[in-house]
Amino acid sequence: MSTVQNEKEQAPAVDPQYLPAEEQIHGEPPKFGYRHPLFQVLLVSFICFTCPGMYNALSGLGGGGQIDATTADRGGMALNSTFAVMAFFGGSFVNKFGPRLSLTLGTIGYTLYVGSLLSYNINGDGKFNIGAGAILGVCAGILWTAQGVLMLAYSTEATKGRYIAVFWAIFNLGAVIGAAIPLGQNIHQTIDRAVPNTTYIAFIVLTAVGSGITLLLARPTTVRRTDGTLAVVPVSQSWQTEILNVLRTLVTDPAVLLLFPFFAASNLFYTWQFNAYNLALFNPRTRYLNNMLYWLAQIVGAGLMGLFLDSTGLARKKRAIGGWFILFAIIMAVWGGNYAVQKNYTRATIDAKTYVKEDFTQKAFGGHVVLYILNGITDACWQTYAYWVIGAMSNNARKIAVLVGMYKGIQSGTAAVGWHFDGVKAPYMNILGGTWGLLAGGLVIALPMIWIRVKDHTDVEDDTLGGLDAEGHKVDALPHHHQQPTATASVSSQEK
Repeated sequence: MSTVQNEKEQAPAVDPQYLPAEEQIHGEPPKFGYRHPLFQVLLVSFICFTCPGMYNALSGLGGGGQIDATTADRGGMALNSTFAVMAFFGGSFVNKFGPRLSLTLGTIGYTLYVGSLLSYNINGDGKFNIGAGAILGVCAGILWTAQGVLMLAYSTEATKGRYIAVFWAIFNLGAVIGAAIPLGQNIHQTIDRAVPNTTYIAFIVLTAVGSGITLLLARPTTVRRTDGTLAVVPVSQSWQTEILNVLRTLVTDPAVLLLFPFFAASNLFYTWQFNAYNLALFNPRTRYLNNMLYWLAQIVGAGLMGLFLDSTGLARKKRAIGGWFILFAIIMAVWGGNYAVQKNYTRATIDAKTYVKEDFTQKAFGGHVVLYILNGITDACWQTYAYWVIGAMSNNARKIAVLVGMYKGIQSGTAAVGWHFDGVKAPYMNILGGTWGLLAGGLVIALPMIWIRVKDHTDVEDDTLGGLDAEGHKVDALPHHHQQPTATASVSSQEK
């Protein structure tokens, strides 16, 4: 008897995420309330509503609300460069710090960045903006990885599309409200000028509120998914192990590389949309109206794509392929429309002293604003589908953290290149062509990976880091006499 007891005491604890679903269920499905997974996703959504949402509202104005986009382009390059590095290894930081602390740290950079734009409005010195952009990139890399981990880890296989759509709708509602602020302040403004200081001050207050909301999040170990399973956040490991998990994913699951061009295209289009289209063609009040409608359209796009991806009438694999074809058709149609408009102007046209920017009272505005709305819908469909594919590849929060970090890192690295080309005044048509080519090419290259890896249910080997557990052991080597881990084996010390 003592021998059996000793064996039980020495048996290593197993993370519930590596157990079959039926063995993970330790309670009844939760009633809606503070610790319900959807409520926690709503809190995360409102954090992003106030921080990245406000940043998007400013970016969508073109040039961060300035007349000349040069300073904002440089800040954007600094931001996306550090974002790319931090986000690629963001899963390691989130697994080490825990998602709550990661979200708190991540929000601080947004307040600082908006403050740098206010400073530029006052003294005209762009150095602070570049430095703040670099700091925001570090913060955003951590925030977006933590956001993706909680959103996907708290949802079941049947609810991932809806949770993503809910998040994307609320997050973009922040950009809608943020866009409405300068619109209301400048509704009669038809002459180019930067947004007033009061706009930046309002955004500073809102981003600070977002930092406060992070303190309201529940400990992940107290949250159960709607099927009763524990939504466990991985145990904190050494920095070496955490970073090796990223490399292990690439080595043991090299097919993930096929998603890299798809990831790369996912933010590149903002350069053309915001600066080569909205800032270039329209006067201030029209630009602000376009910005608000763009982010409003994102709510519609995310909702429709999310509902389709969670449709119960089709198997998950068919939804994956159907979503791919829908996205490809939208990309080709919308960017074909963008090309048709772009043929009519160049940088030289816009810079000419005789050029008069378009107002929403003009006849041509109807077609132009519809095209911009469709661009917003396309963005939301792309992001929703990308998150859904990542969620379909694994239910394991540790692997999700790695994949989301890769997604945001590659996305931001390419976005930095886009802002650089605008900063050096590359021809608008070149920016459009490069963006459209990467969007179409990224989808085509990703299709084999999506076809092979998205199955009707996530396999056990896909729920680990390339067939290995977080410590590098094969899944079939895990002990069968599973033991319920303690709280310290399920969550980092910062999350206790």
